[in-house]
Amino acid sequence: MNPKTILLVEDNPSDVDLTKRALQKGHILNQLIVVEDGQDALDYLSGTESAALPALTLLDLKLPRVPGLEVLRRIRADARLRRIPVVMLTSSNEEQDVITSYDLGVNSYIRKPVDFNQFVRAVEQLGLYWLVLNEAPPLAANG
Repeated sequence: MNPKTILLVEDNPSDVDLTKRALQKGHILNQLIVVEDGQDALDYLSGTESAALPALTLLDLKLPRVPGLEVLRRIRADARLRRIPVVMLTSSNEEQDVITSYDLGVNSYIRKPVDFNQFVRAVEQLGLYWLVLNEAPPLAANG
């Protein structure tokens, strides 16, 4: 996995901008790849060489074409992708969304804070944990 890449799957341009600003303000300088819907995320991941897979995927729940939960289901079903850390980053506070996300193998579920400073702190902590402290698993064998 490429320790320098974060994949952000988000269809709301305001949330994309907010996330970019929060990453910058939190001094997380990793490369950010943005895709706007679930199908584009799956296409990106399936077309990416194993060595260039993102170190972290930030996934919204409510996406056009393929919803976030289905994207997560397909990532976890793919032997080459299943070890990629996936954090659900969403505004949903539905308990069933949390339950289903964990049942499908999400690594973390974070509700987007409304306050920008809280959001910056949340993104900074995400970056520190997943990109610095966490030891990534070895790549899965192709197939």
